[in-house]
Amino acid sequence: PLRRLGCGPGWGRSIEGIHSTMSLLADLLEAPDHHNLEKFLRRIPMIFNIAILSPHGFFGQKDVLGLPDTGGQVVYILDQVRALEKEMQKRLYNQGLDIAPQIIILTRLLPESRGTTCHLPEEDVSGTDQVKILRIPFRRHDGSVINQWISRFEVWPYLEKFSREAKLTLLRDLGRRPDLVIGNYSDGNLAAYRIAQELEVTQCTIAHALEKTKYLYSGLYWQEMEAQYHFSCQFTADLIAMNSSDFIITSTYQEIAGSENVVGQYESYANFTMPDLQRILHGIDVFDPRFNIVSPGADDKVYFPHTRKEARATELHPEIDNLLFGNSQDFCRGMLQDTEKPIIFSMARLDRIKNLTGLVACYGEHEELRASANLVIVGGTINPDESGDLEEQEQIRLMHEMFDRYNLENHVRWIGGRLEKRLSGELYRRIADLQGIFVQPAFFEAFGLTVIEAMASGLVTFATRYGGPLEIIEHGHYGFHIDPNHGNQMATDLLNFFQKCKTEPEYWSTVSEAGLKRVAERYTWERYAKRLLSLTCIYGFWKYATNLERQGTNRYLEMLYHLQFKGRAATVKEY
Repeated sequence: PLRRLGCGPGWGRSIEGIHSTMSLLADLLEAPDHHNLEKFLRRIPMIFNIAILSPHGFFGQKDVLGLPDTGGQVVYILDQVRALEKEMQKRLYNQGLDIAPQIIILTRLLPESRGTTCHLPEEDVSGTDQVKILRIPFRRHDGSVINQWISRFEVWPYLEKFSREAKLTLLRDLGRRPDLVIGNYSDGNLAAYRIAQELEVTQCTIAHALEKTKYLYSGLYWQEMEAQYHFSCQFTADLIAMNSSDFIITSTYQEIAGSENVVGQYESYANFTMPDLQRILHGIDVFDPRFNIVSPGADDKVYFPHTRKEARATELHPEIDNLLFGNSQDFCRGMLQDTEKPIIFSMARLDRIKNLTGLVACYGEHEELRASANLVIVGGTINPDESGDLEEQEQIRLMHEMFDRYNLENHVRWIGGRLEKRLSGELYRRIADLQGIFVQPAFFEAFGLTVIEAMASGLVTFATRYGGPLEIIEHGHYGFHIDPNHGNQMATDLLNFFQKCKTEPEYWSTVSEAGLKRVAERYTWERYAKRLLSLTCIYGFWKYATNLERQGTNRYLEMLYHLQFKGRAATVKEY
């Protein structure tokens, strides 16, 4: 009977579901209300296929986390697509449709893949039904393929060809346009802009971390930094992506508007000057409703409380104990002499902003802290010759200098290389067994995925007060804030915690349990997927309803792309 009235499938799988959806529509027609509109749009089957762009770096499922320009973004996207597929399947089923959703990750093909799978044109994503990685090469102007990895700061000349080829590959694989294109980081967001504009589909921007706030006065002194960082390309690309997007996802409020003492990443684009290039008066409006906070979570199959003994990967304990206390010097430096002391643990990329060497320095300078706890660092590689990143090489040499300067061989264990995800989860829990702590000492952290992973594993966490951790952690309750610019105070805060745990035996467990509760309530991938798909429905409808109003902006952005960005990208030296 409904079909005779012009209705198609998708109103619901059950009579109750159909009745509820039609009641929402009736309420909207009688008295429009934004809450009911959101509820109604969430029920309409609008999202069947998603394209996710992450062009730079090594994007794979194994052996890539420690490679340049990967970091937490690879983990983020892989966890993201698993959660999105699960939620899409559930929604389509409940809407009465027997359709399998598809998600495609578009990234760069690397013929010289260093033993990873990044040379494969296609790869299925484990733990999913219809998600795969499609890899497209970077090409020079003459069409030849660039075989080696190049820094994210130097990808700009290749993105137009990449975007064009990615679009054709996407259409050929899906057989139709995607319903949503998600960009990641500056280069991925620019590629998403090119594809979304040409296909006229909904575009979502996820910056992860914008470089502009990381480098002091990077706008004013862009010319001095241009040879290494090419900020003229990056900042222009950011402006284009931000203003072309139908909606923008951030992990925290800090990313948008910062705090009293720190400018927000997006806020820094509101107005700024790049001498002899451009003066931006209204780069972005941080009060624009396109901004949405949708925080990611930690994979609950990997990062779960250390108290769940039945789920623990105990078979990994010999390997973990060898990592922490073994005699091998092939992959690490330092040998912990007193294995009974609790462990201060930190894990990150070995670059300046993550400040791992700063943590080692503050530990080395504080004799009482060295006497109270060991320090374990996972990051980078031990041999600078094995790194292809200049900043990482500098940090590796500085780390060795710290060992020598403070005589840390018996107090610090520096583990190089890359840890498989399941192993890292059990490592968090093993350190929690020893009533250790996790420290995230970055000068700035856009979100802090390792903070969530550590807290979800039950590990008491100390994290930088600059960026996302300021929102994740309420100081003294779910964990603790530290100031990476004041090493002595940071060391004193860590020491005070260990001393309080000695006088109050239940204190460590109290903070640990509060952290677990915080993550369960606010930071899960299930919550993330539900919110992102709901926003796609809302902004997809908005795009359809207001398309004419945005044509002027789109023309301006096209001008900025062709007259400004392409000219600057042409100045970047080709490989």
